[in-house]
Amino acid sequence: MTERTVTAHSMPPAQLAHQLRDAITRLNRRVRQARPVGDLTVTQLSALTSIRLAGALTPRELADVERVQPPTMTKIVAKLEERGLVRRSPHPTDGRQVILAVTEGGRAVLDQFERVRDEWLAHRLAELNDADRETLHHAAEILQRLSRA
Repeated sequence: MTERTVTAHSMPPAQLAHQLRDAITRLNRRVRQARPVGDLTVTQLSALTSIRLAGALTPRELADVERVQPPTMTKIVAKLEERGLVRRSPHPTDGRQVILAVTEGGRAVLDQFERVRDEWLAHRLAELNDADRETLHHAAEILQRLSRA
């Protein structure tokens, strides 16, 4: 009896979902390990990145983006503020709220983290052949669409 090869066309969506999730999780773990010396937690780094991407957020908006409870985000923001990576400013229309923004120091830390991680991944991608890099380019576009769904 011959074993049938499973292709993307014949693979059930649930099996493909498991395979993708596993690969993304493993790659993400490896990329996160490529980090400059520093004691920022993954959670703090994620929050700092979200603030930079948004330009400015209230703590509640940041908690929603990061999918954590507001009291948890309050602690994360306090640590980032203590290190001079974010600053609070009065909300322009709601005196009860504050706006969080990344400081110059916070941008420098993020730039360093991104540079180290990009270098690690670029080195691994350079080891692939052109066809594999082209496949990953298309996959990245699809994964971006899925992440926005």
